[in-house]
Amino acid sequence: MSAWLTIIGIGADGLPSVGAAGREAIAKAALLVGGERHQAMIADAELSAGVERMTWHCGIRETAEKLRAWQGKPVCVLVTGDPMHFGAGATLARYFEADEMTVLPHPGAFSLACARMVWSVPDVTTMTVHGRALEAINLHVRPGAKIVVLSWNGETPASLADILTSRGFGPSRITVLADMGAPEEARFEGTADDWPHDTVSDLNTVCIECVPGRDAVWWPRTPGLPEAAYMHDGQITKREVRAVTLSALGPCPDETLWDLGAGSGSVAIEWLRAVDGTSAVAFERNASRIENMRVNAANLGVPRLRIVEGALPGSLDRGDSAPDAIFIGGGLMEDGILDKAFAALKPGGRMVVNAVTVEGQAALVTWGKAKGGELSRLAVARADDVGARSAFRPMMEVLQMRVRKP
Repeated sequence: MSAWLTIIGIGADGLPSVGAAGREAIAKAALLVGGERHQAMIADAELSAGVERMTWHCGIRETAEKLRAWQGKPVCVLVTGDPMHFGAGATLARYFEADEMTVLPHPGAFSLACARMVWSVPDVTTMTVHGRALEAINLHVRPGAKIVVLSWNGETPASLADILTSRGFGPSRITVLADMGAPEEARFEGTADDWPHDTVSDLNTVCIECVPGRDAVWWPRTPGLPEAAYMHDGQITKREVRAVTLSALGPCPDETLWDLGAGSGSVAIEWLRAVDGTSAVAFERNASRIENMRVNAANLGVPRLRIVEGALPGSLDRGDSAPDAIFIGGGLMEDGILDKAFAALKPGGRMVVNAVTVEGQAALVTWGKAKGGELSRLAVARADDVGARSAFRPMMEVLQMRVRKP
């Protein structure tokens, strides 16, 4: 199939930023697609007679369906910057084959911002909060980190400054680059704890140099965070066991975890923190634990955690598509939970179950043996004060079963 859909990256200065190939595609287009701002950049004189315009107001799925009706006719879609970096090109690629599309990129906001800051692009963290929770920045905040953030609107820089200050990173230096490439391009500077700009232009990119204050709080992305990193009621997988559990689950990009009886959400949260591009669904019926889980997910930079409220195993019917991995840390004795969870797992997927009680361990041994699972006993002791001296106090032993679905 020949390419009929051309995705053109365009700069803030409009048509002058588009190369010869892009201009030719625009001139020959039967349909020109773009937001109101992009449409205004292209005068009617640049287009062929009878061309139609479609302003991108609806969702991506509906837009893709409308574009499909034009298959075989020349269609141009205008997007900001690099279409394949947090852009519409990458999204449309989920609906159309590669041989149907031609992508003509323009330097994106990340490249432009790093050029203005004289930062090496591979050495900075790039992220977007456009249409996403701002708390996602908490995943990347650490001393010395350089973060470039695509904003949602003109209030985003002030909101990010508040988040940084609340984490004890008030001395962090913030540079906001607005309308890059346009005649009205502007630069705003300050520190998080003394950010002087309530709002700027909506089209802005935020550059952050993380500087910790005395009360700064940050956590590594390695599994096994201390319990102090979480709000919980005592029902939490201890850090030593959690680290082993995450190792057994083995998160990889584009994989989904179901965390059953999630409690504080620690396993699902550390699954999301460990590897970019993962997703997780936490199942929990206790309302106060669910509230703790929401706070934990935001504080630890993974507000994308999806939470399903309800009792097991019935609530599994409200999960996303089949998971790649399942962890059961609670609700093990609920009737049929092991069989139903295993049935929901993708072929080749893995399931990890931790049991503490004698009854739970007995059920796990019987079920795991029938499925060819591997069993391990995890015993941890922590040093504690005994009068003026110290001694190790053992925690409850955990029986862990790991099994892969054929």
